[in-house]
Amino acid sequence: MQQQMNTISQKAIKVWRLSGFLYSLIGIAFAIGLTALTIFMDWPNWIIGVYWLLAILDSIFLAVILPSLRWKWWRYEVREGEIDIQKGIFVVKKTLFPMNRVQHVDTKQGPIYRKYGLSTVIISTAATIHEIPAIESHEADELRRKISSLASVGEDDV
Repeated sequence: MQQQMNTISQKAIKVWRLSGFLYSLIGIAFAIGLTALTIFMDWPNWIIGVYWLLAILDSIFLAVILPSLRWKWWRYEVREGEIDIQKGIFVVKKTLFPMNRVQHVDTKQGPIYRKYGLSTVIISTAATIHEIPAIESHEADELRRKISSLASVGEDDV
């Protein structure tokens, strides 16, 4: 029986677009540097067009296409005995781990997430760290308390 899994906040798209734009500035700076190098080294001018085409395609992918796809595929579900996380675009990764393996739960919020009222829930087990990004801050706090409570109950049962 497949349950409907929770989605992260739709504000994640805006946040990831902003982040994608900021990361694409690296590609644009690289294109500027290569343009100067091409002029200085007297290489063919068509190379400049290639640099800028790649920088623009990179910007479109990082700031327009990728955020929507990431949001579409990010799912999570916290059940009494387990946590189920699904993420990925081209390769979809599904992670299911038992609640009794949870050691502690944190929330974090950087400056861009804070501006949009979002937080990331970080779930630590003995072997790994799992993150559920871009959840409304008040929901993230509730989720952190819920997971912590369920994990404590799980430990008492063992």
